[in-house]
Formats: sequence, C-alpha cells, structure tokens
Amino acid sequence: MDLDLFLPLALDIADIAAVLLLFVIWLGIGWITENPPQSRQSVSVLMKRYRREWMLQFLTRDPRIFDGNILSTLRDGTAFFASACMIATGGILALVSDTDQLRGIARELELERGTAILWELKLLVAMFFVVNAFLKFAWSHRLFGYCAIMMAAVPNEVDDPCARERAMQAAELNITAARSFNAGLRSVYFALAALAWLAGPYPLIGATAVVLFVTWRREFASTSRQVILHSLPSQGLPAHDGRPVSGSPPRQP
Repeated sequence: MDLDLFLPLALDIADIAAVLLLFVIWLGIGWITENPPQSRQSVSVLMKRYRREWMLQFLTRDPRIFDGNILSTLRDGTAFFASACMIATGGILALVSDTDQLRGIARELELERGTAILWELKLLVAMFFVVNAFLKFAWSHRLFGYCAIMMAAVPNEVDDPCARERAMQAAELNITAARSFNAGLRSVYFALAALAWLAGPYPLIGATAVVLFVTWRREFASTSRQVILHSLPSQGLPAHDGRPVSGSPPRQP
C-alpha cells in the first residue's frame, strides 16, 4: 500500500493535537470576543454602542456627506482584505499543485519531514483560514453596502416617524458587517499561525499561542480599549427588533 495515500500514517499524535488546538482556540476566541463577560467586554462589543450612537448623530447631521465618506472607507478596507485573500489563496493552490519547490526550501532549512500528502495537508489547513477570511470579508463588504442604502433611505426630517427606525436598522447592519470583518481578520491571524505547521507541530502550538495572546490583548487589554471606554455611550441605545424604534407607526405608501 502507498503510505502517501494513507493519511493516518502521515500524521503523528503531536500533529493531530496541534491542529485540534489550533481550531479549538480559533473557535473559542471568536466566541468569547462576541460573547464576553459583562464585567469585561471586548472592543468589538463596546464598538457596537458607538455604531448605534453614530447613526443617532447621523440623523441630525447636515450635510451627511461625512457619514458617506466613513462608510466608503470601511467598504474599501473590506475590499482590500478580500482581494489580498484571493491572491493568497491562489499562491497556496500553486504550492499545493507542486510541493517540490517547497520541500526543496524545507531541506535547505533542515525542516524536511513527512510525505508529500502531509505537506499538502499543512498548506490546505492554512488555505482553509484564508478562504474563510475571504468569505467573511466579501460578506462584510456587501453588508456595508446594505448599510449605505439604508442610510440613504433615512428621511432628512428628524421628526419623520421612519427616521429613527431606519437609522437603527442601518446601525444593526453596520454592526453585523463589522462582526464579519472582525471574524475575517481573526481568520487571517490564524492562517499565519497555521503556516508554522510547516516547521512541525510544536512551532504550530507556539504560533497558535502567540496569535491567541495578540488577539486577546487587542480585544480585552489594549490601549485602544481604554480610549474606547472613556465617555462610553449609554448601553440603553435601542437595537432594532423589527418594530418601529420610535414607537410611531410607519408611513403608509
């Protein structure tokens, strides 16, 4: 039997444990970032208040070109990362189709280990995170587009019964787009960690630990978080639940 085709023989316990740890930590930090304890909220959760506050300020801002420019900048950022992920995916696919060049580099660095299918598997794990990041960025880009349309639908008259409701709808779309964007960034971080598997399971564990620390610190212990906490908007700002936030019935066509 060709051992290259028998995957269990290409992996040892350390490899399996390192990869499982990578995925568990990726899922775990994503969940805790979006569902933090009330006593120590993450930057991503705190920013939701500012996004809702933004849309309340947007109601009375005249002209509203400033808000459109901000949203355009956010969309440009998602488009940039989505394009970068597509390029990275193409590069990884090129390496998967011909691992000889990669193995040659590995021999020079004295990292040669395992069969060709193992090298391909290592690259495919990294590509999984890159592809996931692309899908998140692409969806975030589209959601920011929905948000732009919803903002354009906000009436100019502040006392219009639909104005506050539409603004809160735009805020929730903005929050959802930001959530996808943040998830895409996390996938990029863990894609970089996954590349450490090329050097073996223990470098992968080390890289995963570093990415975990960096991700946790930026969300829960960074200087930017301290700045965001200063003069934090009220948590009582309403989230759109499908009913008119203002309490007034919508206009009839």
